[in-house]
Amino acid sequence: MSSADDPRDTLPQYVLPLVVRLERDAPPARTDALEAAARAVLVILSDDRSLGDGEWAEAMGAWQDARIRKVVRRARGAEWRRAAALPGLTVTAGTAEVRVFPPVPLDGWPGELAKLQVSGTELAEQGDLPPAGPEQAVLWLSPDLEMSTGKEMAQVGHGAQLLWYALPEAARKAWREAGFPLAVRTAPPARWSALTASGLPLVRDAGFTEIAPGSCTVVAEPPASPGG
Repeated sequence: MSSADDPRDTLPQYVLPLVVRLERDAPPARTDALEAAARAVLVILSDDRSLGDGEWAEAMGAWQDARIRKVVRRARGAEWRRAAALPGLTVTAGTAEVRVFPPVPLDGWPGELAKLQVSGTELAEQGDLPPAGPEQAVLWLSPDLEMSTGKEMAQVGHGAQLLWYALPEAARKAWREAGFPLAVRTAPPARWSALTASGLPLVRDAGFTEIAPGSCTVVAEPPASPGG
């Protein structure tokens, strides 16, 4: 189906804002930021305020009915403090802090967030990554694509969201109660084709930024035993 034929495009378009704390003298490690972003998406999806008659439920529903968009911005110092004062949730992973906010219209960002920079967020690893444990979901990034860290954060957020939708209710409950254990890793090149053909949740990018439309960016592998 072409974008011109997609009924989602006739609906009001919303975006889920994510802000990563990026202090000049203490930037987070890349994978910590990716894992914090993925977990932040899961936390807001499952928060009571996003469900039923919750105060965020209407915006969350409208966002999920249309195209699923996420935009990652960065903040430090007073910018971060102003962002942290807005309604939302802050998630930490290792050296990283990411705050997620209820969806906003594409052209209706709060001023405190609209001022934040969105492009060029690049982070480095700060050591070797351990193997993922069986209790962790694994969000496998494509080994073939070059993306900024900000773009990768949005993509693993998409992967976490698709996995959440795909899990049975009992597995969702166990994963949530365990605190959403997950790992983000770049897939071994030799395994990527098998992962994309495995039937696991697969993110295909819409092509709005950085990469070509339809590019496969993330495969989401569920935990073997949610909750450990």
